[in-house]
Amino acid sequence: MTIKLAVLGSTGSIGESTIKVVRSLKDRIKIVGLSAGKNINRIIEQIKEFSPLAVSVKDEEDARKVKKFFPKLEIFYGEQGSVAIASMPEAKTVVAAIVGIAGLPSTYKAVKLGKRVALANKEALVTAARIITKSAQKSGAEIIPVDSEHCAIFQCLRGESTKFVSKIMLTGSGGALRDFPLEKISNASLSDVLNHPTWKMGRKITVDSATLVNKGLELIEASYLFGIPQEKIEVVIHRESIVHSLVEFFDGSVMAQLASADMALPIQYAITFPTRIEGDVKKLDFGSISKLSFEKPDKKRYPCLSLAREAFAESEAHTIAFNAANEVAVKAFIEEIISFGKIYMVIKKVLDKTISCSPESLEEIFYIDRISRELAQKFIAQGD
Repeated sequence: MTIKLAVLGSTGSIGESTIKVVRSLKDRIKIVGLSAGKNINRIIEQIKEFSPLAVSVKDEEDARKVKKFFPKLEIFYGEQGSVAIASMPEAKTVVAAIVGIAGLPSTYKAVKLGKRVALANKEALVTAARIITKSAQKSGAEIIPVDSEHCAIFQCLRGESTKFVSKIMLTGSGGALRDFPLEKISNASLSDVLNHPTWKMGRKITVDSATLVNKGLELIEASYLFGIPQEKIEVVIHRESIVHSLVEFFDGSVMAQLASADMALPIQYAITFPTRIEGDVKKLDFGSISKLSFEKPDKKRYPCLSLAREAFAESEAHTIAFNAANEVAVKAFIEEIISFGKIYMVIKKVLDKTISCSPESLEEIFYIDRISRELAQKFIAQGD
């Protein structure tokens, strides 16, 4: 049976990896909807290749540009455009790969409609886990994680009860600055930070990898996804990026999932689950693996990881604020407005001003997000 798929964030890093998966399994998967941002040239290429029923782009002007090439194609735009693509009745599976909290409305809509959601947008659970999981229980939606770490845990827990879990270990490469002189990290250049040792990803996630904010977000996401308290979740630096996460059980057994550093595999697994299909993913050559190393992250090198734990322990409003402040600070760093070291300072200052609460709607979540962003912009403008 053909899997009918909508891809939200189709021109981004995860979106392009999804395209790779579809291309290798074109007799099994059909793209019916695409949602993209400002990369109009790329979305036009994707439309030509896959002939979707509908697409969404960033704004009305971009929609007009695409319409010139495809006058009969249904074209949406903006946030509601992505929601429309997620809502397509033809799309039974939705890859949620829009970066940041901007992907929350469309992800929530897909969950509410009871679809299978291949979740790459970790911010959706970081900011709205309680609302999303409650909606999934009601609608019968399947949320299958696409992050390599959560996909690994998902696989390790198949057939197991979480009541027997003593510990989850989220692995991370340590990012581009894992061996950078500690005294020089705060002033690391953009090119230094974007020089990731093992993964090819978008700019934002690559910066998050260098700060380990990505592991902080993944820790929060893992707790919600698998019902494991944060004190049972550890982060370990694994330089080889071969072991994608581990689960330790009470009896001392440890399950691990190993694979090449290729996002195509967890994406394919989420789309085709529970079936395993041979795709275009490089197999591991165990004869060439000389070692698998693990180490605890240095708190001085990665202070943002501690901030994530503190925010998660404090309240849902704090995790929303953590994510919002980070998005603003990372954007400012990428635009070379602030130094790398200021990312931590901006997040910390915003968290210090955040009031504990548990939002009950997307509107409340976006209100906290907006206030947090305004605070972050204020601290960046002050320059202290």
